[in-house]
Amino acid sequence: MSFLNRIESPDDLKKLSPEELPQLCEEIRQQIIPVIANIGGHLASNLGVVELTVAMHYLLNTPEDLIVWDTSNQAYTHKLLTGRREQFHTIRQFGGMSGFCKREESPYDTFNAGHAGTGVSAAVGFVEAREQKGQSHKVVCVVGDGALTSGLTLEGLQQAGDRQKDLVVILNDNQMSISKNVGAISAYLNRTITGEFYSKLKEETSQILGSIPQIGEPVKKMASRAQELAKGLVLPGLLFEELGFRYVGPMEGHNFEHILPTLQNVLKLKGPTLLHVVTKKGLGYEPAMKNPVWFHACSPFDIQTGKPTKKAVRPSYSAIAMEALVKLASVDKRIVAITAAMCEGTGLSVFEKAFPDRLYDVGIAEQHAVTFAAGLAAQGMRPVIPIYSTFLQRAYDQVVHDVATQNLPVTFCIDRGGLVAEDGTTHHGAFDFAFLRHIPNMTIMAPKDENELQHMMKTCLTAPGPTAVRYPRGSVLGVPMDAEPKALPMGKGELLKSGQDIALVAVGVTVHKALEAAERLEQEGISAAVINARFVKPLDGELIREVSQQVKCLLTIEESSRMGGFGSAVLEFLSDEGVTNLPTKCLGLPDWYIEQGPQELLREKYGLTADGIYEQAKQLLAKASIQTVLA
Repeated sequence: MSFLNRIESPDDLKKLSPEELPQLCEEIRQQIIPVIANIGGHLASNLGVVELTVAMHYLLNTPEDLIVWDTSNQAYTHKLLTGRREQFHTIRQFGGMSGFCKREESPYDTFNAGHAGTGVSAAVGFVEAREQKGQSHKVVCVVGDGALTSGLTLEGLQQAGDRQKDLVVILNDNQMSISKNVGAISAYLNRTITGEFYSKLKEETSQILGSIPQIGEPVKKMASRAQELAKGLVLPGLLFEELGFRYVGPMEGHNFEHILPTLQNVLKLKGPTLLHVVTKKGLGYEPAMKNPVWFHACSPFDIQTGKPTKKAVRPSYSAIAMEALVKLASVDKRIVAITAAMCEGTGLSVFEKAFPDRLYDVGIAEQHAVTFAAGLAAQGMRPVIPIYSTFLQRAYDQVVHDVATQNLPVTFCIDRGGLVAEDGTTHHGAFDFAFLRHIPNMTIMAPKDENELQHMMKTCLTAPGPTAVRYPRGSVLGVPMDAEPKALPMGKGELLKSGQDIALVAVGVTVHKALEAAERLEQEGISAAVINARFVKPLDGELIREVSQQVKCLLTIEESSRMGGFGSAVLEFLSDEGVTNLPTKCLGLPDWYIEQGPQELLREKYGLTADGIYEQAKQLLAKASIQTVLA
């Protein structure tokens, strides 16, 4: 009988012997791989922490003892061991389990997270709450080595070291974040693991022990088990010791003979302790081990080959934006690009190939990326930061304080704007229009298609101050492309269709949906004007004023938060113009966190399809008719 099928909670896990745990880990991998092959997800990182996860739940008394997963996209094994095995096939699907930890889903999920660097700070909060309440449970935080480049992680370590309360931080070191890790901290960890002195000492000691008759091999085996703690004596983690932590490791993270006794002893220690565990991303599935970058967050794939089962017919918006960037950089040597450990995800690999000395990967450090860009811009460079919308949130103060107050020409390529599907709540790009629009000096634009996107790239890189171009996740529309990017008139939208009954004022990905809705309205004898706003800021007030004077009502459409977004900007303009008798409505995302699910399904749910726009337009027209009668 399968070991995994017997486990409904960590209590069942504890009934297994240590010798049975490797077989359980194999079953866990065989459960994870086919599910993710079918629906996509974070595969490589999850395969790398199977043994570590089993060991923690084997030794800890969860959920009384608390495990905090930094980022939490590596918690699939954790979910399988905590009563969610039967629902695992629903992971990352609409109405199913989250691909991240979610407190609403299970008492074993202690903290919701989808961004790297949050774990240690949350764990320190858990520790201090425990102390305030007079409790005695364990708090363990699992943090990836890539997250050590996050300033938030270092801030949390600093406080934990200062407070000297019981806390175990497990550094899951696989030499990767999403891309290969970069920077001084990564180099430090790599030296710790591969140091020449340690490697030579280990080899010579093994040879000496093995040559001793009769007792040599048993002693050698004992030394092998003890060597993980010995490393801490030979190569102490000075960085962590200086921060106030007791450092243990580095130790191999896939061998229960090492990890169980070491973790058991570490859990008995007082004060803050950092256990350095070295793991292999993608372990147990050869394609994921060979290509951990693609399998970090992969689409559905064929298990036998590891190849994607579906290939996009058209390129992504990310690819079009970066192709335009390469063209522009080829004629302007001031253009440089910055990424926060997202070179492949944002499409920057093509820029890296063309201009390797003009790409800066700063690691998972979005705040630093933005202020670093400000420094470059202050010295005459034209820095570009391709970044997911949800990750730009992390650098809000730097956008305001370091870029915009100085009116520096930094370009933000905001990728994954709007709904992003299965990654769900923490990854939807819902708030960028709202949190950027009110910043003085900021210009914000969103293209209706890929051709307009390349022109907006040119517009950004010829503007005198900070700019943001925001585009969605997914494939482009397939419209004809102009040969070269050309700058658009700043702050000017375009009237795509004239009309006398209703104005559909759309921006970005919603523009073509608005055109489709207008065609349906025309079939019913309703004359609909359609505006492609192009710019969220500065708004084309002249065009909006002109069209609003010709129609009975006005509907704004955006795939972003209604509160403070593009529609709010239009309403503010109309109010300033004294237009008070025009029925209006803003169509966009509501005031709650949007759940996971396919993009088109979510767009349908929130009325952001052609049908949804059509229905909202009909309702608004009916309201306008009633108001006219009452008047």
